[in-house]
Amino acid sequence: MQRSTLLRGTAVTGAVAIALTLSSCAGSAAETAPSADLKIGSVDLSADCPSTVVIQTDWNPEAEHGHLYEMIKDDYTIDANTKAVTGPLMSDGEYTGVNLEIRAGGPAIGFQTVSAQMYQDDAITLGYVSTDEAIQLSSTTPTKAVFAPLDISPTMVMWDPATYPDVKTIQDVKPALEKNKGVWRYFDGSAYIEYLKSAGLASSDVLDGSYDGTPSNFVAAGGKDMQQGFASAEPYVYQNEVSAWGKPVKFALIHDAGWQTYQSSVSVKADKFDELTPCLSKLVPVLQKAGVAYYKDPSAANDLILKLVDEYATGWTYTQGVADYSVKTQKELGLVGNGTDSTYGNFDDGRFEDFFTKASKVYTDLGTPPASGYTVGDLYTNEFIDKSISF
Repeated sequence: MQRSTLLRGTAVTGAVAIALTLSSCAGSAAETAPSADLKIGSVDLSADCPSTVVIQTDWNPEAEHGHLYEMIKDDYTIDANTKAVTGPLMSDGEYTGVNLEIRAGGPAIGFQTVSAQMYQDDAITLGYVSTDEAIQLSSTTPTKAVFAPLDISPTMVMWDPATYPDVKTIQDVKPALEKNKGVWRYFDGSAYIEYLKSAGLASSDVLDGSYDGTPSNFVAAGGKDMQQGFASAEPYVYQNEVSAWGKPVKFALIHDAGWQTYQSSVSVKADKFDELTPCLSKLVPVLQKAGVAYYKDPSAANDLILKLVDEYATGWTYTQGVADYSVKTQKELGLVGNGTDSTYGNFDDGRFEDFFTKASKVYTDLGTPPASGYTVGDLYTNEFIDKSISF
């Protein structure tokens, strides 16, 4: 089974959001005391952070989450029942005095939003919350982002280059589909679609919200239709692992059309921000360093990711080929990197302001406006970022 990509990383709306919020949630892995036999290194989190830092991800283990698994890649305990892995939290090969628990999302938490999961379980320290989700849910489950592991969202639309040889950008998609009477299949409730419609880049006559995360409809259309996906996975999967297709696809990033959300931003609950500030001031640079180390040599962390996918057995598949392709593509496309400056993991103020304006209008039109009086400063901060850490 292929993943339902937008369920993984994009906020949903209306009845869908309510249904997901009511879904089951995963518990914690067995509580583990900090390792008494390990000497604490130059970064000591023990006085300021929880004894186990719990991070809730938005999907099954995958390379986009590699910076987390980098911190426990050599010493860990897997709980296949709760879909969580725990180990001593390491930085530059040194113990930090606390443990790290990484929880799977998506099917492991009933496909509900990470924001909702964080508000249901106080044990969660941090969670992956995309900017659009944070804006949409700011009045019900407010969060604040402190670290951006991905600079550009991998969300994309893909097509068959043999059918659509002249399509290069999202601006080309609508007229090409209209001419060929094809559709753009996407996950119903995706906010970026509403933005594209308002920008004249998509319309109801070429849109089909029936995408369910599987390749069957795309394959059956024989190249006539286009489909959403993640640029860091589906192009490889469809060419190499979907035998009924077995050929290249081309794609364009939604980011390049102006919907520039920060995917999977590491965030805290808004009401826990002050309490966690001493911890975050030390922990966020550790997250930055882990990301740089992972993309320099992802082999050990990817071994753990593949092992977890196998042991969690959620029905989702993830291979070495996909993991290798993902790391390579993330770097090549700038999905991960320093952004417009020389720092890894920070948020661009101007981009955030622009996105907040666009997303606020979209969600207001959808009936889920941001919380009254909310500003961009309520949604993120760069105060914990170490500006010297870069790729």
